[in-house]
Amino acid sequence: MANSTAGASPIGAKPKTNADIEHWDVENQQFWEQEGKSIATRNLWISIPSLLMGFAVWLMWGMITTQMKNLGFPFSIEQLFTLTAIAGLSGATLRIPASFMIKIAGGRNTVFLTTALLMLPAAGTGLALMNPDTPFIVFQALALLSGIGGGNFACSMSNISAFYPKSKQGYGLGMNAGLGNFGVTTMQVLIPLAMTVGIFGALAGDPMQLQSPSGTLIGRIEAGTDTWIQNAGFLWLVFLIPLAFAGWFGMNNLKVVTPNPGTPMAAFGKILGLYAVGMLTSIAGVWALGLLNMWLALPLTIVLTVILLRLIPGDIKPSIKNQFAIFNNKHTWSMTVLYILTFGSFIGFSAALPLSISVIFGNMMEVAADGTVTRVVNPDAPSALTWAWMGPFVGALIRPVGGWISDKMGGSIVTQIISVVMVVASVATGYVMMLAYNSTDPNSYFAVFLILFIILFAASGIGNGSTFRSIGFIFNQQQKGPVLGWTSAVAAYGAFIAPRVMGQQIQAGTPELAMYGFAVFYAVCLVVNWWFYLRKNAYIKNP
Repeated sequence: MANSTAGASPIGAKPKTNADIEHWDVENQQFWEQEGKSIATRNLWISIPSLLMGFAVWLMWGMITTQMKNLGFPFSIEQLFTLTAIAGLSGATLRIPASFMIKIAGGRNTVFLTTALLMLPAAGTGLALMNPDTPFIVFQALALLSGIGGGNFACSMSNISAFYPKSKQGYGLGMNAGLGNFGVTTMQVLIPLAMTVGIFGALAGDPMQLQSPSGTLIGRIEAGTDTWIQNAGFLWLVFLIPLAFAGWFGMNNLKVVTPNPGTPMAAFGKILGLYAVGMLTSIAGVWALGLLNMWLALPLTIVLTVILLRLIPGDIKPSIKNQFAIFNNKHTWSMTVLYILTFGSFIGFSAALPLSISVIFGNMMEVAADGTVTRVVNPDAPSALTWAWMGPFVGALIRPVGGWISDKMGGSIVTQIISVVMVVASVATGYVMMLAYNSTDPNSYFAVFLILFIILFAASGIGNGSTFRSIGFIFNQQQKGPVLGWTSAVAAYGAFIAPRVMGQQIQAGTPELAMYGFAVFYAVCLVVNWWFYLRKNAYIKNP
């Protein structure tokens, strides 16, 4: 592992500029204590809220489309779910080019620009929601742009991994990802609340009136209530503007990771070029989904993105080619599978839980006097907007704990334990979903259902920390960043896959089959983790 660049300064020497740090040797304990730790901490605590905003903007469409339906926007249910799917697909696809940004453009340059770019979908969504006659294609474009928030995870994690020594990878990556993931909960709590008050006054326009009841963390909202749905977009500008300044003035580029980022404008050009590739292939992916099975369209989108990245001309091409060496390492593929187990489950269940609550508990079986059984509306159904935030909250909260435990015990043993928990919890959740779906009193199963999902979120959150620790341990300084980005990109498709699979099975009347299928995949992950990292002659023992 390369620890310094040519002409590096001795320990204690000042960086060449405030932005660019020439010498970086965090595996040297003296350097870490005297200089590295404080710099890493500063960069981490600017990175965390920036990443949190990325998650919030990326996944906001699940809440927005629910309220668009309640407000009577002239779109079908299928169209509204399409907006959520477009954001999920875009965010996952953009993670692939984002995986390579840090080594090409520098950490400070990348985090600043990618955070500032979130203002486009935030402001654009607010403006579009002010008018219910806004064309659907405008909302599609904004959902596509909100995927920038999903893509930012890959470059953020790649950046932070370089600031911490191997012994602290679990902590650094767990804190960045775990607290960053609070963007899901933050969004699920703040959007419903912000829509109830005209917090931006005349600047945000007039309110609309609910046509059907809604809900928030603090209770039920009846039809006819004034609602400022546009606040769901404008709200994030309050945080994004100061965070962009913090990133520019408070973060650093590490020359040991990015030897030649170029001028800031040159670095910005590289970042925009990489995201342009991801946007193009995201559009192609959305188009392919209309023609092909999901299990064919998504791999084609990934392959097309990788191919186009290899074809980028200029001085970016050699750097990307060198980073593609990760695909020749078998551990890239084993850790990709294990990261789907953890983050893929977290982000997938975050997107699918509100739908599951609404459909499974929003209706119930009714037995007529003649014995006929029909499915009717449940008048006392729990509100998804009131309860859905709990699972992602627990998963994000416990994520740093998973990293800390893994630093003590080893990542793979922690991954093995949570895999067993997820197998059992998935089977139990599926069984409870089946009982509730076919019950005359589904509410009696809701507490058990929610607890089981919270267990799944907690296990996936701990597993996120353990897989991050393993990646930071297995790969060297040059590869761990791209590997973190690549694995997070593939796992992020869970935001698209889980709602589709669960929605299809719920519609078919067999919701338990989706959870049983996930349990089978988790069992496969048990075998992969044991084979690579826990068996007697494992390739790398319990990293």
